[in-house]
Amino acid sequence: MSTCAFIGLGVMGYPMAGHLVAAGHTVTVFNRTAARAEDWVAAHGGRAAATPADAAVGADFVFLCVGDDPDVRAVTTGEGGVLESMSEGSVLVDHTTASAVVAREIHAAAAARRVGFVDAPISGGQAGAENGVLTVMCGGDQADFDRAAPVIDAYSRSCNLLGGPGSGQLTKMVNQICIAGLVQGLSEGINFAMRAGLDVDDVVDTISKGAAGSWQMENRAHTMAEGVFDYGFALDWMRKDLRICLAEAAANGSVLPVTEIVDGYYAQLQHLGLGRWDTSSLIHLLRD
Repeated sequence: MSTCAFIGLGVMGYPMAGHLVAAGHTVTVFNRTAARAEDWVAAHGGRAAATPADAAVGADFVFLCVGDDPDVRAVTTGEGGVLESMSEGSVLVDHTTASAVVAREIHAAAAARRVGFVDAPISGGQAGAENGVLTVMCGGDQADFDRAAPVIDAYSRSCNLLGGPGSGQLTKMVNQICIAGLVQGLSEGINFAMRAGLDVDDVVDTISKGAAGSWQMENRAHTMAEGVFDYGFALDWMRKDLRICLAEAAANGSVLPVTEIVDGYYAQLQHLGLGRWDTSSLIHLLRD
């Protein structure tokens, strides 16, 4: 069993840190809103730290799950960041969905202190975090991944190394590009079925068993038809992710025409003040 620190107790990080405790690891947490960390300690034990650096003292593994590139930098290389206190030979694992640029930057900063680094963005949503069945996409050095993977197993069902530093973030971009197109296609299909007078539940139950089936169809189609969007992965966060995807595409010469269109649809929903709705709310533009 390992000594761990977990930085960032949002809807994903809170249950992930809890799974580490359930697996027998010792966990110290830090959250920007201290009350959230205190609530976590009351529920799971462990200790709440005053700064990321304080949380990382003596930790074998430090896990991050924060918001975006500036947040990653703030809690790693910023004042009071974890790299101020991490021990030589420890491993820093970043579960934030961020850019490949910042992943390579933090990898270099960690290596200068002889600390391992794995960029490890996640997929599976809040339910996946709560049930401990996340998919984890990793980039970094093989030795660091081999050390971290058994600990990550506490909240994952799939954890793979895709290449060197930044490869986990690049893989998450592929994931989000695919999801954007799937959700728009599903929105159009459900809207078509409703306007054609079909029973959406019957249609989805039938076609989900064939070539059209997907996780989005199995988990979101019925609630999309009902107009329920108050759970899941907020479209504000999807827009952040798609911004990262489009910036990387511009850098590597990829063409993402469908992704650009869907990002525009999400922008329309944000303009309507619906940024906290689930990403499946794309259908709202077609129905209403």
